[in-house]
Amino acid sequence: MRVMLVDDSKTIRRIQRSILEQIGYTEIEEACDGQDALSRVSAFQPNLILLDWNMPNMDGLTFLKNFRQKDTATPVIMVTTESEKTRVIEAIRAGVNNYVVKPFTPDILQQRIKETLEKCKAAA
Repeated sequence: MRVMLVDDSKTIRRIQRSILEQIGYTEIEEACDGQDALSRVSAFQPNLILLDWNMPNMDGLTFLKNFRQKDTATPVIMVTTESEKTRVIEAIRAGVNNYVVKPFTPDILQQRIKETLEKCKAAA
């Protein structure tokens, strides 16, 4: 299982990586913003993307809209401080599969990953 972490915070990426490795995911690619992620995503071909919203160069929502033009199947979980209902709806409309608000616990992140993958598998 290949997972791409897209966040401008190295600390958050490190926390996410640690949680993913604890549940057995070891093929992990990191990107520091949406632009970086777009340049790596087709070569890496992730099975799951954890995506921050607020980043320099290209934010998560812009990345998501670009990514969804080419790939509508890969699950994307927005991991962000943006918790306003209008923002959540905006992300869902853009094609996000699930949503985690920072700060999160390892249990919450694991639960959202499991839910998202099961939902996507059932829909396939």
